Amino acid sequence: MPRASSKKNALSNSTAVNASASHKASSKESERIDQFFYNYANKSSRMIDPEGIEALCSDMEMDHTDVRILILAWKMQAEKQGYFTLEEWRKGLKALRADTITKLKKALPGLENEARRTANFVDFYQYAFRYCLTEEKQKSVDIESICQLLDLVLGSQFRAQVDYFIEYLNAQTDYKVMNMDQWMGFYRFCNEISFPDFSNYDADHAWPLILDNFVDWVKAKQT
Repeated sequence: MPRASSKKNALSNSTAVNASASHKASSKESERIDQFFYNYANKSSRMIDPEGIEALCSDMEMDHTDVRILILAWKMQAEKQGYFTLEEWRKGLKALRADTITKLKKALPGLENEARRTANFVDFYQYAFRYCLTEEKQKSVDIESICQLLDLVLGSQFRAQVDYFIEYLNAQTDYKVMNMDQWMGFYRFCNEISFPDFSNYDADHAWPLILDNFVDWVKAKQT
């Protein structure tokens, strides 16, 4: 019995040592993540602002309009377009285990794959629209911004649909803005509707009116 007790004590001590080492490593990582944040944060606002994001992008050798910056904002669940708070930064970078510019740069391809996975993409697609709502109580996004966002977020997956829809949005005069229902409707349209023949499109299936008009516009061009 004493031997069994001795073994238990040894295991308990070993577990305690490992837990302590893990806590210290985590604490060090947190410190490095915070220091990483303050390398780019505005000293007065204590946030990474558009200028800081541009500097971050420059150090990662990418443009500030790169979709991966939007995906990074999604990972952080950043609330204000063009700004990262310390808490948002911690949330995103701890999940990515990235406490240096080199680690963050290496993590981006995997992060993009994560966002593009079917299970995550709808959430990312919705977030991309919400991220563009820059004013309090704003519920719609101007058409120019929508066109840029569609190209950025959906262009690689549905090139033909996005190109045609952008052309339509720029040609039409009925819509100055787009709301979330219309934004999500276009994503469902891309996934469900045969394009460009529209053989399975039924206007009676409660599609947003903007998509009924889009289909009519494309059919008119085809004839």
